[in-house]
Amino acid sequence: MFSPWILSLQLILFPLFWRGIYTTETNPQLELTDPITTVFKSAVLKGDSLVEKVEILKPIDLELACTWTGNPNKLPNITGYWRKDGSEITNSRLTVQLENEQYNLKRVFRITGDTLGNYSCIFSDTDEAKIDFNVAAPEMDDKKDKPIVAYVGDSVAMACKTKLPPNTWLWYKANGTEQELINATTDPLRYKISVDGNTTKLTVMNLTEEDSGVYVCSAIYNIKASVSRVEVRVITFMEPLKPFIAIVAEVIILVLLILLYERWSSQKSSNSPTENGVHAEQTHKLTREGNNGMDENTTTRQRKT
Repeated sequence: MFSPWILSLQLILFPLFWRGIYTTETNPQLELTDPITTVFKSAVLKGDSLVEKVEILKPIDLELACTWTGNPNKLPNITGYWRKDGSEITNSRLTVQLENEQYNLKRVFRITGDTLGNYSCIFSDTDEAKIDFNVAAPEMDDKKDKPIVAYVGDSVAMACKTKLPPNTWLWYKANGTEQELINATTDPLRYKISVDGNTTKLTVMNLTEEDSGVYVCSAIYNIKASVSRVEVRVITFMEPLKPFIAIVAEVIILVLLILLYERWSSQKSSNSPTENGVHAEQTHKLTREGNNGMDENTTTRQRKT
């Protein structure tokens, strides 16, 4: 009497059992991963060379298309090929036909953080024409060539800016070949980091001479990090006075030398009149004696006469 119920139960459980065996659960991480998309970038060359800049935020398939319209020979076909960072890409040479008074060359490249660089399409005739595609992560807008000078005990602020907002910003302090991550949360009395989209600012407070060095801001993108460096020099208040002190010391030494020379000259001058007086007195004495002798001789001659 239970057989119909048992049969019905079997019919219900069997499909569920079968589905449980052959159904696999999808990895949720794979579902969240963005698929590699294809991005198209083209350029038209009318002369001999052209440079195009391509900024990449994440790994993509990049289709580069080159069109050359500046060949005066208009040959029915020429040779075209590709270079990566100046080196020819293997098996990239092919014959390019003249179509509508122009030559067309295209290729798809898988772009990751390791394959960023300079891609060039080459049209080879009697001469060579090329288009360079500089494929890179977004660069920093403001790169400082001169160091920032601050005084001990003061604060200094450094800023970095990019054209496109990164996933996150990081600040480092360079220590030789290594970089030390700056964590403003753990040391709020020394560091303050603010972020506003594509701009970040690091403020270092209560400066000491040990804070001198190179600070690195890093914009983290999916493709690669873009970095910029800022040099900071922390000096004491006596540092600007050192040139002035050196000049004053030189002036003092010069004055002392002048005074010593004048003293030596005055001593020499005071000794010279005494010697001259002695010589003059001796000369006067000799002259007087000579005159006395002449007077005696004259008197003697007069007596004889």
